[in-house]
Amino acid sequence: METAIIKIGNSKGLRLSKTILEKYNIKDKVEMILEKGRIILKPIDNPRQDWEKAFKEMAENKDDQLLMDDIFEDETLEEWN
Repeated sequence: METAIIKIGNSKGLRLSKTILEKYNIKDKVEMILEKGRIILKPIDNPRQDWEKAFKEMAENKDDQLLMDDIFEDETLEEWN
C-alpha cells in the first residue's frame, strides 16, 4: 500500500485511515521498530497493563527482592552528613 508523507507543522507525518486504525487496533500510540530498510509500526494498547498484578504476584512469591545491596560494604555515608 502506498501512502503520502504529509507536512505537520515543522515536521512530516504519515496519515493512517480509520479502516487501518480499526483493523490493527491502533489507539493513541504505536511502537516504531526500525529494521534494515523497514519501519514497522506496532500498536500499543496500554504499555503498563497488568503491571500491578505482576508486582503483586512477585511479592507473594517473594521474588521482589533487590538484586544487589542498597549499600555496598565499602561505602560510607559519613561524607553525606
